[in-house]
Amino acid sequence: MRLFLIRHPQPIIAKGLCYGRTDLDVTDAEVKQVAERLISDLPRKAALYSSPLQRCAKLAQYLAYQFPTPKFDARLVEMDFGLWEMQAWDAIERAEIDAWAANPIHYSVGGGETVLQMAQRVSDFYTDLLRWHQHELNEVIVICHAGTIRMLQACALANNAEQVALSAATTTESVDYGNHVIVNISNNMKID
Repeated sequence: MRLFLIRHPQPIIAKGLCYGRTDLDVTDAEVKQVAERLISDLPRKAALYSSPLQRCAKLAQYLAYQFPTPKFDARLVEMDFGLWEMQAWDAIERAEIDAWAANPIHYSVGGGETVLQMAQRVSDFYTDLLRWHQHELNEVIVICHAGTIRMLQACALANNAEQVALSAATTTESVDYGNHVIVNISNNMKID
């Protein structure tokens, strides 16, 4: 199976703000530009999954004329940054950021989610995805967020949610808005 992991188009938001689970909009022009650039790289016979947040959902709906109807899954949303959501990064107390850096997978960011909690829900989606497509050599498109992409990449290599969380928390690579990465999953992956 090949996973085409697409990061949503650039949302409408000022630079320097912390956002995760906040449901930000994207312009129609940005969605169209991203879709038209990606369309030739995507497989025609692919299942299509998406985060339900509108910055992903709008792209999924735009692509739906070429692909099957998208399936929206809340497990694909970005991390919940709690009270940090929509705050300027430089306005967040340094002690809180340092506490997160000291305990990257167990710290409840802004009173919201921990990286481990996010890893568990993304790992659950990944396990279900393998189960849903275990008898098919499929290509799957997933439209989601930078953090979710790191988690899904880690799922292909890790054995449990804690390993996924640790890998995602220590990975600095990111996919630019509207771009994608491909993850190849071996056909002999163990499915619980």
